[in-house]
Amino acid sequence: MKRSILTAAFCVAFAMALPIAALRYLPPRTAPPASAAEALSSAVPERVRDREITLRVQTDGGVKEMTMEEYLPGVLAGEMPPSFAPAALKAQAVAARTYALYRRSHADSRHPEADVCSDPACCQVWLSEDRLRSAWGEDYDTRLADYADAVKSTDGAYLVWEGEPILACFHAASDRRTESCGAVWGTELPYLVSVESPEGPETVPDFVTTSELSADAFRAVIAEHYPEADLSGPPEQWVTETTADESGRVRSLRVGGAELPGTQARRIFALRSACFTLEFREGSFLFTVRGSGHGVGMSQYGADVMARGGSAPEEILAHYYPGAALVFLGDQPASLSGSGS
Repeated sequence: MKRSILTAAFCVAFAMALPIAALRYLPPRTAPPASAAEALSSAVPERVRDREITLRVQTDGGVKEMTMEEYLPGVLAGEMPPSFAPAALKAQAVAARTYALYRRSHADSRHPEADVCSDPACCQVWLSEDRLRSAWGEDYDTRLADYADAVKSTDGAYLVWEGEPILACFHAASDRRTESCGAVWGTELPYLVSVESPEGPETVPDFVTTSELSADAFRAVIAEHYPEADLSGPPEQWVTETTADESGRVRSLRVGGAELPGTQARRIFALRSACFTLEFREGSFLFTVRGSGHGVGMSQYGADVMARGGSAPEEILAHYYPGAALVFLGDQPASLSGSGS
């Protein structure tokens, strides 16, 4: 599987983005469609188009200015393989557009000259045309067409909560349930709550992964981050308590008397998700991990499973961002040409 969908788990610098501020230069339509399904299926000629919105994107080669229409195919190419169902690609296009709009009004000190960056550890993946041509060769035009179609068919569509663009984060795969925003970053958002997700080992490559560390290696990691932990006893007694939340992810574990949040354990042990079990056997600590990513927002593999089961992109988005409304950009294109504050 390509690296990009796995790195989508790290797409947002989430804690810095809260609370949500108003995006006043992007007013939603005053009369939104009666339903999400109607929103994407109806032609709305007066709406603002992606080509009318300019973004400053921090790339490896510096800050580049491009339109949303130019930007989004490179995001989709980095976030989902073209083999995913069209409805999943369209849902991803809406989520990526929403995230970019959210970022235009939430400055990040890591790239103060840009609205958004191409580093998945901070924002969301973006791949340049040169990089895609190098990777795809003669298949470039064919492969890009699927992404461009997903962008074009959702032109201008984005998600809002109380009229403002939402923090539309996403991840690769969950184990039965997604995670709530509050469990990962400490601040609850009403549209980022734990919901059921249909993917599993039969639909996700490498859904279950393992990581094994010797007792000495495990001790070194804990000592670096939790020097107060007492690991003087036998290794099989170091981990004394593990608790999980409703999503099945580790909420906390106690090691040598020190309490580690599951999210922190995931980070310091470089695990693919916080949905793991830990056991000591034959002199080593064994992590067994299910799924990939922080677990908040839309599951990309879950979206693909839903799409293959007949769900429309609107239904996928409504499932993973409950309560958010799907609208189109406002009818004042002149106010969208500049950069966000």
